[in-house]
Amino acid sequence: MSAPHEKAAGLTAIPGLRHGFFGRAGGVSTGDYAGLNVSLAQGDEPARVEANRQIVAGAIGLGPLAILKQTHSTRVETMSGPISPGAIDADAMVTARPGLALGILTADCTPILFADPEAGVIGAAHAGWRGAVEGIALNTIAAMVALGADPARIHAAIGPTIAGRNYEVGDQFRADFLELNPDGARFFTTPEGGKPHFDLPGFVEAQLRAAGLAAVENLSLCTYADPERYFSHRYATHQGTRTGRQIAVIGLT
Repeated sequence: MSAPHEKAAGLTAIPGLRHGFFGRAGGVSTGDYAGLNVSLAQGDEPARVEANRQIVAGAIGLGPLAILKQTHSTRVETMSGPISPGAIDADAMVTARPGLALGILTADCTPILFADPEAGVIGAAHAGWRGAVEGIALNTIAAMVALGADPARIHAAIGPTIAGRNYEVGDQFRADFLELNPDGARFFTTPEGGKPHFDLPGFVEAQLRAAGLAAVENLSLCTYADPERYFSHRYATHQGTRTGRQIAVIGLT
């Protein structure tokens, strides 16, 4: 069994690089987790999750998948070889090792894939709002630089994530965010008679562009707006159901 996935044009053009932003399609999970759920932490049957992870690895043509224990931190792990899934507490990872597929799990947060084709260094990051504002993307770039990458050569792609029009956050969230990033007001909009909404992918994209990367591509795919195609924690919460996690993967051949 294979699984359809989205690709970023800039990353696709890099020789020896494989990547994909997966959604729900192509997996074996059922019920609330129907499709390609790759998370063991949401209540799905472990055997189905493992089968889904194998489907992802097969679709990319690389393995094993390196999967972190993600905690909305700003920690970045430099990977030198395979790990047991969830053995490392971090929200991003980088490597220069061919054959190792870096996998980031999301269900509304922003997945970011990175590659410096000249240095042969890649990265993957999970950016929720707090991780984003506290610097997870910039920390990932710094970890890539430590392996020989140059920001001016790095290509980055933003995968499926919740769009600002569907990310209602409220006044306290806006105040908390602006306390951490006083220049971030432009990433909030307030519909007439409504509460503030936050543009998480827009904020992440602006950070990446300010870092001077060679290219930044936003696929502009909203998880909340397309629950048949993507797992969305917020959509499931609003529906009173459970949901799984999709995966973004990148690896060097």
